[in-house]
Amino acid sequence: MPQNDLVVFLWYLLLANGAALLLTLYDKRAARCGRWRIPESTLLTTAAFGGAFAMLASMLLIRHKTQHKKFMVGLPVILVLQLLAAGLCAVLFRQPGS
Repeated sequence: MPQNDLVVFLWYLLLANGAALLLTLYDKRAARCGRWRIPESTLLTTAAFGGAFAMLASMLLIRHKTQHKKFMVGLPVILVLQLLAAGLCAVLFRQPGS
């Protein structure tokens, strides 16, 4: 993967994980205050598009949605699939001679 592409990819992951973190924190606060909540489908979609690590870590740290199997099983599965995909891309798109 060319250096520029790697930088863009890392920025994307940073933004996706930042969004996942903010959504999780907002949803926890909204749950405590009885306000409008973020739909579970939105949270899971955000995780699937690169925010699984931050969402899983923040949910465990603030104890949010830890009783929901869809999150406590689904997020680790999404994260493992993302790591496998990243590893596969690293192998398939590596530069010759590196």
